[in-house]
Amino acid sequence: MNKTELVNAIAAAGLTKADSKKALDATLAAISNALKAGDKVALLGFGTFAVTERPARTGINPANKQKIEIPAKKVVKFKAGAELVEAVK
Repeated sequence: MNKTELVNAIAAAGLTKADSKKALDATLAAISNALKAGDKVALLGFGTFAVTERPARTGINPANKQKIEIPAKKVVKFKAGAELVEAVK
Protein backbone atom coordinates (compact mmCIF):
# COMPACT_ATOMS: atom_id res chain seq x y z
CA MET A 1 0.00 0.00 0.00
CA ASN A 2 1.38 3.40 -0.93
CA LYS A 3 0.47 6.84 0.42
CA THR A 4 -2.28 7.45 -2.17
CA GLU A 5 -3.93 4.13 -1.36
CA LEU A 6 -3.71 4.93 2.35
CA VAL A 7 -5.36 8.34 1.78
CA ASN A 8 -8.14 6.59 -0.16
CA ALA A 9 -8.63 4.08 2.68
CA ILE A 10 -8.88 6.91 5.21
CA ALA A 11 -11.33 8.74 2.91
CA ALA A 12 -13.51 5.61 2.84
CA ALA A 13 -14.17 6.22 6.55
CA GLY A 14 -16.16 9.34 5.70
CA LEU A 15 -13.61 12.10 5.14
CA THR A 16 -12.85 13.86 1.87
CA LYS A 17 -9.63 12.89 0.14
CA ALA A 18 -8.22 16.37 0.82
CA ASP A 19 -9.01 16.11 4.54
CA SER A 20 -7.65 12.55 4.61
CA LYS A 21 -4.36 13.70 3.05
CA LYS A 22 -4.09 16.58 5.55
CA ALA A 23 -4.76 14.22 8.46
CA LEU A 24 -2.19 11.69 7.24
CA ASP A 25 0.42 14.39 6.61
CA ALA A 26 -0.18 15.87 10.07
CA THR A 27 0.11 12.44 11.69
CA LEU A 28 3.37 11.62 9.89
CA ALA A 29 4.79 15.07 10.71
CA ALA A 30 3.91 14.66 14.40
CA ILE A 31 5.57 11.23 14.52
CA SER A 32 8.67 12.56 12.72
CA ASN A 33 8.96 15.57 15.01
CA ALA A 34 8.63 13.42 18.12
CA LEU A 35 11.32 11.03 16.90
CA LYS A 36 13.64 13.95 16.00
CA ALA A 37 13.20 15.21 19.56
CA GLY A 38 14.23 11.78 20.88
CA ASP A 39 10.77 10.82 22.09
CA LYS A 40 9.12 7.43 21.73
CA VAL A 41 5.79 7.22 19.86
CA ALA A 42 3.51 4.48 21.17
CA LEU A 43 0.23 3.76 19.37
CA LEU A 44 -1.70 1.41 21.61
CA GLY A 45 -2.54 -1.81 19.77
CA PHE A 46 -0.46 -0.85 16.72
CA GLY A 47 3.14 -0.49 17.84
CA THR A 48 5.95 1.72 19.05
CA PHE A 49 8.39 3.86 17.09
CA ALA A 50 11.69 4.66 18.82
CA VAL A 51 15.10 6.07 17.93
CA THR A 52 18.13 3.98 18.88
CA GLU A 53 21.84 4.64 18.56
CA ARG A 54 23.82 2.27 16.35
CA PRO A 55 27.49 2.29 17.43
CA ALA A 56 30.44 2.73 15.07
CA ARG A 57 31.87 -0.51 13.75
CA THR A 58 34.41 -1.89 11.31
CA GLY A 59 33.13 -3.32 8.04
CA ILE A 60 34.63 -4.73 4.85
CA ASN A 61 34.30 -3.13 1.42
CA PRO A 62 33.12 -6.05 -0.77
CA ALA A 63 34.70 -4.55 -3.91
CA ASN A 64 38.30 -4.51 -2.66
CA LYS A 65 38.13 -6.38 0.67
CA GLN A 66 39.60 -3.43 2.58
CA LYS A 67 38.43 -2.66 6.10
CA ILE A 68 36.36 0.48 6.45
CA GLU A 69 35.07 2.33 9.49
CA ILE A 70 31.26 2.60 9.54
CA PRO A 71 30.28 5.65 11.62
CA ALA A 72 27.75 5.65 14.46
CA LYS A 73 24.24 6.78 13.56
CA LYS A 74 20.71 6.98 14.86
CA VAL A 75 18.08 4.65 13.41
CA VAL A 76 14.32 4.41 13.77
CA LYS A 77 12.99 1.10 15.03
CA PHE A 78 9.40 -0.13 15.08
CA LYS A 79 8.08 -2.78 17.41
CA ALA A 80 4.66 -4.13 16.47
CA GLY A 81 2.00 -4.17 19.19
CA ALA A 82 0.22 -7.33 20.29
CA GLU A 83 -3.00 -6.54 18.40
CA LEU A 84 -1.11 -5.94 15.13
CA VAL A 85 0.90 -9.11 15.56
CA GLU A 86 -2.28 -11.08 16.20
CA ALA A 87 -4.06 -9.52 13.20
CA VAL A 88 -1.23 -10.46 10.83
CA LYS A 89 -1.14 -14.13 11.93
